[in-house]
Amino acid sequence: MGTIRTLISEEEIQAKLKEMGEAITEDYQGKELLVVGVLKGAFMVMADLARHIDLPVEFDFMAVSSYGASTQSSGVVRILKDLDQEIAGKDILIVEDIIDSGLTLSYLIKSLNVRKPASIAIAALLWKEGIQRVPIEVKYPGFSIGPEFVIGYGLDYAGKYRNLPYVGVMEGNPDE
Repeated sequence: MGTIRTLISEEEIQAKLKEMGEAITEDYQGKELLVVGVLKGAFMVMADLARHIDLPVEFDFMAVSSYGASTQSSGVVRILKDLDQEIAGKDILIVEDIIDSGLTLSYLIKSLNVRKPASIAIAALLWKEGIQRVPIEVKYPGFSIGPEFVIGYGLDYAGKYRNLPYVGVMEGNPDE
């Protein structure tokens, strides 16, 4: 297996999520907030971020798949798991682990907007600089990273490494 270089430490991640959670708490006082995690990657971000949101919030999950076998999103999206509840009139906070092209998230926002929520905002731990193909406004941003392939803290390589407590970059051949 290749070596893994730490890009963002566990301590840095937790400090950033605390800061994001405090801002969310302030912005959503007295509102009905539904936190939506995009599976699978967002589960760790969502769990730790939620611990820093000092409000009574509801949770739900969506799972989406971009068509195509390439590692780059085609923007053609299939919803594998939809929300379990109605969202009309609710404030929605979509939690993402990472945003790269923005195509999948853009589709998701359009599909949720049809259901008439009060608002939709995005919290993302990571976003890759310079590769957005559609403009996405991240209201609660974490860290901006370069184009490298990252793993850990919910992000996987071939289904593995999601459980690392930090975000890392794999160096060398991961299959050796």
